[in-house]
Amino acid sequence: MKQKATSFDIAYKAGVSQSTVSRALRNSPLVNEETRKKVQAIAKELNYKVDKNASNLRSQHTGTLALLLFEDPTMDDSLINPFFLSMLGSITRAAAKKGYDLLVSFQQLSEDWHADYEDASKADGIILLGYGDYTDYEEKLIKLHEQGTHFVRYGAVAEGQPGVSFGCDNFHGGYLATKHLIELGRKKFAFLGGADDSCPEFWSRYQGHCKALEEAGLPIKPECQRNAISTEESGFNAAKTLMALDVEFDAVMGASDMIAIGGMRAFQEQGLKVPEQVAVVGFDDIPIAHFTNPPLTTIQQNTKLAGEMLVEALVNLIHDIEVKASLTPAKLIVRKSCGCS
Repeated sequence: MKQKATSFDIAYKAGVSQSTVSRALRNSPLVNEETRKKVQAIAKELNYKVDKNASNLRSQHTGTLALLLFEDPTMDDSLINPFFLSMLGSITRAAAKKGYDLLVSFQQLSEDWHADYEDASKADGIILLGYGDYTDYEEKLIKLHEQGTHFVRYGAVAEGQPGVSFGCDNFHGGYLATKHLIELGRKKFAFLGGADDSCPEFWSRYQGHCKALEEAGLPIKPECQRNAISTEESGFNAAKTLMALDVEFDAVMGASDMIAIGGMRAFQEQGLKVPEQVAVVGFDDIPIAHFTNPPLTTIQQNTKLAGEMLVEALVNLIHDIEVKASLTPAKLIVRKSCGCS
C-alpha cells in the first residue's frame, strides 16, 4: 500500500525547509510567490492533503478569521447596511485565497464581543464592519488592542485610533460629488447627514462638500444641513424637514445612498422633480442605486479592493508583519439623478 505523502516529501522535492512548505501551503506572505507556487504544485502532484487539526495544534492557529458585522437600523429585518453586504463577498473570497475559513457573526455594539473570538481560540483575528458612532465602541477597541488581539476595521481613518483602520477617502468623495453638481450649474446646496465628529465618515464627506462650495464661491448655509442616519426613513424625514424651511435649494447631497434614496422619495412626494428641480447625489454605490427612479448618481467605494485589503492586513498582523492604515479611492458614478442623461 502506497504511503501518503508528507510535508517533508514536498520539502525534499522542492529543495526548501519543512517550515517553508507549511507556510507556503497556508499562503503565508512570508514565502515569496515563486516558491509558494512551486510548493503548491508539488503538493498537488503528490496528492498531499493538509491535516488541519495537526497543523493548528502545532501553530496554535485556528485557520479562521472572524468577521463581526454590527447591527444597523434598517427598513427590513436584516439589520445590516446594504453597503457591507457587498463587501462580505469580497472578504469571503479574499480569506479563501489566503487559506482561511471565515466565521461571520452579527453583533450589537452593546455585547461583549471584545472578550470573545481570539481569546476563546475561535479565530486568529477579527475584521470589524459597521457604521455608527466610533465613540460607542472606542473603549472596546482599546481593550482589544491591550489584549494583543489581531484586528482590523473598516470605517473612519484617524490618528490615534487603536488598531489598524481602512476606509474610503470620504473627504475627496464629498468634494467630487459636489464639484460635479456645480459643474452642471447647480448653485443652492443642501446636505443630508450628520456633520460633526461623532459621525466621522459623514463629517469628512460634509467637509469635502463644503470645500467644493468654497472653491466655487458658493454660500454654505448651516440650516441646509439636516442630520440623518444611514436609512431611507431618516433621509426621507431629513428631506421633509429641509422642505419645511424657508430656504431654496436645487441640489442635495446625501451622506449615504440610503439617505439620498429616502430624500428623493420625499421630494417626489411633494411634487419636486428629480433632477429637473433638484439634483441628488448619494455615497456608497450600493446595488439598488442603479435601479432607483431616476437612477442615483453616487460616490463609489471600492468594496472589492477594501475586502482584499482588510484580509491581507489581518493575515499580516497574525504573522507579526507591520501594517499601516490606508484609504481606498472614491469614484464618481454618474447616473440620471444629477441631471445627466
